[in-house]
Amino acid sequence: MQQANFTITGKLVDVWNKEIYPATISVNNGKIKAITKINVENNSTLHYILPGFIDSHVHVESSMLIPSEFARLAVTHGTVATISDPHEIANVCGMQGVEFMIENGKQVNFKFNFGAPSCVPATTFETAGAALNSNDVRTLLEKPEIKYLSEMMNFPGVLFNDKEVMQKIKHAHELNKPIDGHAPGLRGEKAKQYIDAGISTDHECFTAEEALDKLKYGMKILIREGSAAKNFEALIDLMNEHYEMMMFCSDDKHPDSLAIGHINQLCARAVAKGIDVFKILQAACINPALHYKLDVGLLREGDNADFIVAENLTNFNILKTFINGELVAENGKTFIQSVKANAINQFNCNKVTTKNVEISVTEYPNNNGNIPVIEALDGQLITNKLFLPATIKNNLLISNTETDVLKMVVVNRYHNATVAKCFIKNFGLQQGALASSVAHDSHNIVAVGVDDESLVKAINLVIQEKGGVSAVSNTKEMVLGLPVAGLMTTEDGYKVAEAYTAIDIMTKKDLGSTLGSPFMTLSFMALLVIPYLKLSDKGLFDGEKFEFVH
Repeated sequence: MQQANFTITGKLVDVWNKEIYPATISVNNGKIKAITKINVENNSTLHYILPGFIDSHVHVESSMLIPSEFARLAVTHGTVATISDPHEIANVCGMQGVEFMIENGKQVNFKFNFGAPSCVPATTFETAGAALNSNDVRTLLEKPEIKYLSEMMNFPGVLFNDKEVMQKIKHAHELNKPIDGHAPGLRGEKAKQYIDAGISTDHECFTAEEALDKLKYGMKILIREGSAAKNFEALIDLMNEHYEMMMFCSDDKHPDSLAIGHINQLCARAVAKGIDVFKILQAACINPALHYKLDVGLLREGDNADFIVAENLTNFNILKTFINGELVAENGKTFIQSVKANAINQFNCNKVTTKNVEISVTEYPNNNGNIPVIEALDGQLITNKLFLPATIKNNLLISNTETDVLKMVVVNRYHNATVAKCFIKNFGLQQGALASSVAHDSHNIVAVGVDDESLVKAINLVIQEKGGVSAVSNTKEMVLGLPVAGLMTTEDGYKVAEAYTAIDIMTKKDLGSTLGSPFMTLSFMALLVIPYLKLSDKGLFDGEKFEFVH
């Protein structure tokens, strides 16, 4: 493995001066000692040397991999650092969960930059496993490993000057650490008020008009393209003019898609759109490091030797990745070794029965035979609120595969409680059910299915594993166990990617789901802070009115 003292020659991509030229880089003790321009008669054989990519907002937990395993896969795509919000594990395990992420991340040569979760629990309308108050947030922000205050999802709390919310923001200001935003659909004066509180980024814009509204008030916009939420097409054209105020992020990336690519894919797509490569690389490499004050080298003399070698600047096939002068990946092979980790968790519910998931006609809202139905949207976190005809059998509301209106339930994983139930459209299942303990933000068990027997089987497989994702058909059962907080596994990342691919294929081929990423979409159907209709363990919730439907 190539270590800290060496030289490397290639076509250097100088993002700062918007130049590309042949150069030799001298690395000494993990830092760039010198960059020397050279004359080469034929430089067509030289590869491109450029700063490493940074994911400007990601929940590592959504990869289903612990940080050390996430790093093993990410470096093969030229990613050298992440801005990582440990919000998911914090909602399950509190401070212990955040500490777990920090300590595990330190075990490998990768630059994780964690935030202090600002909304644990995310709302008071769901059951979480922990709570972090403003004093806890202060304790975290004082740690050198904590670089920022994570996404402030409680934008109503900002707008109404909630005392606890404003205290968290005040702590971040006092410690000179940036504050991430999360305000889908917020526009005009309300957006200005939110931004004026010192909130500096947003990754939730799903239209160019919304992003422009926030840009004009000085907010930086993150173009998100994850496994479920995909806003690249809606926002990428803004980069032509606003590249200095934009970054790329994945937000949530499942293991199968992380095995294939990361920020390098977004760079390739942006180039294909005709956007100037220097603008693209500023957003992908430079802007996150400057905004979050990261200890990440940006390909200058004296910087840490964090850089990558790409075959070209079209598809960004990454040949080598260096972090602190160490070769951590080459030609798709990772050199980061797996590390052992002890699982932490909170899973305290009993298995369910069909009686637990039944919905009587009298217990569910009904308006002249029409019932409220969540409309899931492929590639989006937002949902629509529909009112559709109910299907009734023996005084029970049931799924209807012909109209694609299926039963969805949320089971409290922290203690035994009444199961919350509703109906959802667009999953397309023709048989069976799928279930997951990855269910933002409180990570109770969420499941959707065509019949109660299948729902119960899928849910109980997850409970049996103390967390995971499962799928059942009329003839087959599959489960991927996630013993770390019910969110992650300590297994080899590539094997997890294969296992996840297999169960994902089952949901589409055997069960009939028409969604691009069924499990990722399912995981957001309990996310109350994203409009419009969602289901928590306490009931059906209207995210626009911010109140329960019943």
